[in-house]
Amino acid sequence: MRPTDPCPCGTGEPFARCCLPLHLGDRQAETAEELMRSRYSAYAVGDLDYAWRTWHPRTRPSVLRPDTEMEWVGLEIVDVVAGGRGDDAGEVEFRAAYRVGRRTGTLHERSRFAVRARRWFYIDGDVDRDVDGDAD
Repeated sequence: MRPTDPCPCGTGEPFARCCLPLHLGDRQAETAEELMRSRYSAYAVGDLDYAWRTWHPRTRPSVLRPDTEMEWVGLEIVDVVAGGRGDDAGEVEFRAAYRVGRRTGTLHERSRFAVRARRWFYIDGDVDRDVDGDAD
């Protein structure tokens, strides 16, 4: 992905002005939603190191393994509860569309986030994954 391409997270901003600075460590997410969007972008561009670093140490796996067949193709924010500047916890519900070969699907999750050492971290989430069918 080029820095001038639209950010995968769906804000419409160029990747270089949206999620890329978070991936590079140039700045930190200011809200739970911003962290969730940047984590989605990390999966979309294959930056699993960022996804791992932003996962709370208490709940993160020891290793993240890439799914090289999965392509993330769209993100929809469904609901946001708290998680703003000054909050210490928040939830973001989202739907993330994906494609594996000709099959498409949607990952639906309500994610929980918390602030630790003045930084947002992903804690865990309630996940529902549906396979929709063949891509056109």
